[in-house]
Amino acid sequence: MNARLPLPPSLYADTAVAPVATPPLDVDKTVSVAIIGGGYTGLSTALHLAEQGVEALVLEAQEPGWGASGNNGGHTNPGLKHDPDQIEADFGAELGRRMIEFSYGTTNFTHDLIRRYQIPCEARQNGTLRAAYNEASAAAIETTARQCIARGMPVTYLNREQLREMTGTDRYIGAMLDTRGGDLHPLSYARGLARAAIAAGAKVHGETPALSLRREGSRWRIETPRAVVHADKVLLATNGFTDDLWPALRRTIVPVFSSIAATAPLSDEVARAIMPTRPVLYESGHITVYYRVDQQNRLLMGGRGPMRWIKSPTDVAYLMRYAERLWPQLRGVAWTHGWNSRLAITGDHYPHVHEPADNILISLGCNGRGVALSTAMGAQLARRLIGGAKAEIDMPVTGIKPIPMHAFWPVGVTTAVIAGRVRDRLGI
Repeated sequence: MNARLPLPPSLYADTAVAPVATPPLDVDKTVSVAIIGGGYTGLSTALHLAEQGVEALVLEAQEPGWGASGNNGGHTNPGLKHDPDQIEADFGAELGRRMIEFSYGTTNFTHDLIRRYQIPCEARQNGTLRAAYNEASAAAIETTARQCIARGMPVTYLNREQLREMTGTDRYIGAMLDTRGGDLHPLSYARGLARAAIAAGAKVHGETPALSLRREGSRWRIETPRAVVHADKVLLATNGFTDDLWPALRRTIVPVFSSIAATAPLSDEVARAIMPTRPVLYESGHITVYYRVDQQNRLLMGGRGPMRWIKSPTDVAYLMRYAERLWPQLRGVAWTHGWNSRLAITGDHYPHVHEPADNILISLGCNGRGVALSTAMGAQLARRLIGGAKAEIDMPVTGIKPIPMHAFWPVGVTTAVIAGRVRDRLGI
C-alpha cells in the first residue's frame, strides 16, 4: 500500500488553508476521464471537465499540491520563455498568435478563476517584473517589451531609477513590468482547486498512485494499490514527477529542483523598503533568482539549489546572502523555512502536449511558469478531451521525443548551475 509522505517543510505547509478530504481509491471505478496527477494541471482539467458535466477522476500519489504545485515561488507570471516573435517563427503566424494570446492571458484567466470560485489563497495581481543586472540581459528584456507593446499588451520597460523605487535596490539596470502578473499562496491554491473540482462533481483521490496503464478492450485500465480504474480517456499530468508509466515520457523532460527560503515577517519599515508596490520579480540571468514579499511581510527568495531534497534555509545559504546583497538592512533577519520541489524543463523550453495513442492526452513541461500556465491549460485540455482531435487548442500537440543523453541530466544540471552562477557573477 502507498503511504502518504509528509509535505516538504515549507512555509506553505505551516500556513495553508485546511485540505479537502481526498481519500484513497479503494473500490474499482469506470469513468469517462481519469487524470493521473493532482497538481494544478490535473485539478484544473478536472474542474473544467466537471463544469461541463463530464465525469472526471483524479489519481494523486500523495495529496493535491504535494509536488511543485504546492511548493513553488507563488508567482503568476504571463507568457512563455520565448519572445513573441520567436514563438511565431517556431510555430507559424496563426498558431503562434494563438499561443501568444493564450500564454500571456493565463494570469488573467487564473485570477478570474480564483475570484469566481472564491478560493482563499492570498491572491494579488500587482504585476511581474522581469529584471536585468547586466547590459546584455537588459537589451534582451527591452526587445521582449517592444514585441509585447507592439501587440497591445499592458507592458512597460523601466529604467534603473524607476526600478530603484520599485525594488529598494540599485541592482537592476532595466526591467519589463507586466501588470497582469501577481502572486498567491501555492498550497492554499492547490487545495482550493481540489475543493472547487470536487464541489463541481469531480472525484479526487490521494494516496493513489497509478501503478500501470494499458489498453483493455475499448477502455484504458489503470491499476492502483487498492483498486482498478477503467476510463474512456486518460490525461497524464505528472510534470516533474513523471515516471515510466508511459514509454519514454520520463526522458522528454529534465526534473530540476527549485528551492525557496523564507524569512520571518519583516518589520513594516523594512517591508516598505523592499518591493513597496508588491510586484513579483524574477531575474534574467543564467541562473534565475525570483522573489516576492507576501501579505505577512515575509520575503520569499527562490532559485536553483541542490539537486536533492532540502529541509532548511541553510541548505540554500546563497539565497540568503544574495538577499542581504540586495538589501543590506536584512542582515540579522531570521530565515525560518527552506524547501524545494521538482519542476519539469523541456529541451525546447516550450510546454509539451502529446497524444501518443487514441484517448490518451499528456501535458507536462511548465519550465518554471506553472502556476498560471497549468491552470489555464486545464481548460484547453478539457476541451481536447471532450472534443478529440477536432477540438483545436492553443498549444501545439507534438510527438514524444526523448532528450538525447538523458541519463546524464544530473551531471549536466549541476554543471550548468555552477557555470551559470560564475557567469552571472562575472556579468557575462
